[in-house]
Amino acid sequence: MDPAGHKFLHQPKETAAVGGVVLTHGAGANCHAPLLITVAEALCAHGFYVLRYDLPFRRQRPKGPPHPSGAEADRAGLAEAVAGMREIVQGPVFLGGHSYGGRQASMLAAAQPDLVAGLLLLSYPLHPPGKPEQPRTAHFPELRTPALFVHGAKDEFGTEAEMKAALAMIPASTALMMIAGAGHDLKHGKFDLAAMIASFTSPSFVSHGFTSRS
Repeated sequence: MDPAGHKFLHQPKETAAVGGVVLTHGAGANCHAPLLITVAEALCAHGFYVLRYDLPFRRQRPKGPPHPSGAEADRAGLAEAVAGMREIVQGPVFLGGHSYGGRQASMLAAAQPDLVAGLLLLSYPLHPPGKPEQPRTAHFPELRTPALFVHGAKDEFGTEAEMKAALAMIPASTALMMIAGAGHDLKHGKFDLAAMIASFTSPSFVSHGFTSRS
């Protein structure tokens, strides 16, 4: 962990790591969010180096949402974090995040298709709550990086039907994991971490990304 507390690296006990994951937070949180810690520890236990990372907007101020004008800087920060992870691991590097963090990760991957081996998108904010007419999917047709979407069945940022329709726009292989009873924060319902880990540790995903759409 760095002295300022803006990032934390989970190191697996195994000498041969499966790969690396850069994981970032939502608009109202930071890298110490309980959800990120839970996911990071689960991935680390299965052989991944995991970097929990504060986006640049959160480094500038401890509280408050990001400003749209800072989104490009947030994506640049993620690219730097990925580059740093590549200096640590020889295996594939993945990128993911919760809500806003996941959206920026997907936009970065759409712009740089070869940046990472895959995406882990927790509670992708498909549209503002109650405003399905304002979709955040303009970059989806350009996304060629395999992606696993983990989404709560009660998420007001997008219904299951809306998510499935949106994922059909993505030319890359995708998978959608729905969590019954969970909202946008994924605090409730049964988060099947084992199923999520199985996706990341499967040879087909680690080597080539997803091979089928669900």
